Amino acid sequence: MTNTVRCGLIQASNVKGPQYSNEEIKKAMIDKHLKFIKQSADKKVKVLCLQEIFYGPYFAAEQNPRWYQLSEKAPQGPTTTLMRQVAKKHRMVIIACIFEEEQTGEYYNTAVVIDADGKYLGKYRKNHIPHCYPGFWEKYYFRPGNLGYPVFQTKFATIGITLCYDRHFVEGPRILGLKGARIVFNPNATVSGLSEHIWKLEMSAIAAFNQYFVGAVNRVGREYWNTGEFYGTSYFADPRGKIIAMASRTKDEVLIADLDLDLIREVRDNWQFYRDRRPETYGEILK
Repeated sequence: MTNTVRCGLIQASNVKGPQYSNEEIKKAMIDKHLKFIKQSADKKVKVLCLQEIFYGPYFAAEQNPRWYQLSEKAPQGPTTTLMRQVAKKHRMVIIACIFEEEQTGEYYNTAVVIDADGKYLGKYRKNHIPHCYPGFWEKYYFRPGNLGYPVFQTKFATIGITLCYDRHFVEGPRILGLKGARIVFNPNATVSGLSEHIWKLEMSAIAAFNQYFVGAVNRVGREYWNTGEFYGTSYFADPRGKIIAMASRTKDEVLIADLDLDLIREVRDNWQFYRDRRPETYGEILK
C-alpha cells in the first residue's frame, strides 16, 4: 500500500489594476482561483496551496492605507468561510493566504489551513517581515507573527508552513521538522532580482536538511508598481532536496506532484540528521 499524496500549487497573475475598487480586485482574484481549485479537484489533488495573499495584488510594493481594506478576520472572515465550503465540496485540504486583521490597527500576513472536511485547523502568521527599498514595505502593513511554527494534522499528511521571506531563515523549518511535518509549504510573492538565483536552492536545501517534502509557490507577471517580474517557477522538492516538479516562469497554472511520504523514512534511515543533532551545542545562536 502506497503512502502517496497528490499535492498542488497555484501560481497566478493579478487580474485588475488600481483603477478598480478593492472589492472588484478581490472578487476577480477569488473567481480566478476558484477555477484553478476546481481544476485541481478534477485532477484528484488532495492538498492544495495558494500563493501569498492570493486574492489581491502584492500591495506592499507601496505604502498606501487603501490596502488595509483588503484585510479580514480569520477564521470568521468571508474568504476563510468560502474556502472552508470549497474544501469540503472537493474533499481537499486548502492552504489559503490572506491579509488578516486581528483588530483595527493589528494586521498579519497569514495562511489559514482547512482540512478536507471543511474544518478550520488553524493558522500560521508570517514571522519574518521584510522592509526594504524598492517595493517591499511589509512592515507598513504586517506585524511579525506571534504563533510560532505550528504543524497541522490534516486528513492526508502533517504539514507546516513558512511564508515568503521566512524561507531565508533556517530555524523555523527545522522546528517544523522536529514537530513532525512531512510537507512544508512556502507561499511567495517574490520578484526577479536579488532572490532569483537562490530561489531554486533555498527550499530544496531546506527539504534536504530537514528530510521532508517542500512546495514553494510564487505568483507570475508584472503588477502596476513595476517593481519587477514575479517569476513563477513554483516547485516541489523531495526529502533529498531534488526538485521533482516545476512550473513555468510566466504562465498561470496549477503544478501537481505525487509525494510518496514513505520516501521520508527511507531518506532518514540512510542519513540520520535527527539522531545526530547536538542541540546542547547550539546555545550561541540565541545570543
